[in-house]
Amino acid sequence: MSDDATTPETWQDLALSELRQQRAALQSEITELSNRRDQLQQEINSSFAGQSDSIARRVKGFQDYLVGALQELAVSAEQMDLVVQPLVVQPSPLDQAAAPQPATEPSPAAPAGLFSSDEALIRERLKSFQGQPDFYADPWKLRRSLEAGGAALLEDWFLNQGGRGAQPSSGSRNRNALTTAAAISILGELYGERFQTLVLAGMPERLGEWRRGLQDCLGLNREDFGPNSGIVLFERPDALIERADRLEERGELPFIVVDAAEAAVEIPILQFPVWLAFAGSPSELTLEDDLL
Repeated sequence: MSDDATTPETWQDLALSELRQQRAALQSEITELSNRRDQLQQEINSSFAGQSDSIARRVKGFQDYLVGALQELAVSAEQMDLVVQPLVVQPSPLDQAAAPQPATEPSPAAPAGLFSSDEALIRERLKSFQGQPDFYADPWKLRRSLEAGGAALLEDWFLNQGGRGAQPSSGSRNRNALTTAAAISILGELYGERFQTLVLAGMPERLGEWRRGLQDCLGLNREDFGPNSGIVLFERPDALIERADRLEERGELPFIVVDAAEAAVEIPILQFPVWLAFAGSPSELTLEDDLL
């Protein structure tokens, strides 16, 4: 056997030496990881503690603010007179005598203006107009059936407005003409031939619709529309006002009707005792403008 031969004891020493080295390396890594773990734990604890302290400070500050605000509110409430004594003003004896006695039931409004004495006739005619149409009635009498809305409109116009004022348009020139025809029929009974209807509509097409509507509802002819007839149609308000002035000078009554497409009623028209203006809706006025 040579000198380089290795005995079993030598192999064991080498193996043990390697194991010791590996264990030492592992121990060093374990120590390093443990230190890193402790460092991370310290960082986490310090960060969480800082955030917790910050949150706690904010909550405490808001709590102090609420407590202070409530205390100030309580002090202000104690300083205020929460029960305000009503100011009692004793009426004078004259006021007490003039004060109306409270009524148990509201009384209907009394008819106003020019037609206050004709209430019974007006109500009876408006009621009869809502029945079956009389297609063979005499000229200047209503030949069509009046809708309930048109009858209510005329009742308000005759008895509450005294025959002078604006009323909402029905949305159709033909229905407005029917309502006007009913008014003409009643005025004919009240004034006979001593009144004349003057219709203002700013375009020939509109006046044509008025003529056809009134002609159909009242059984009229073309001869009934003209300067010296029962119904006169006008495109311009100044000509209508001039005609109305001449009628009043002769002791006659002008009945002025203003179409719903007219944006405004001329101030001189308001001076006459009997006038009816149909107030058109925005959509109605817009439609008329589009047709121009």
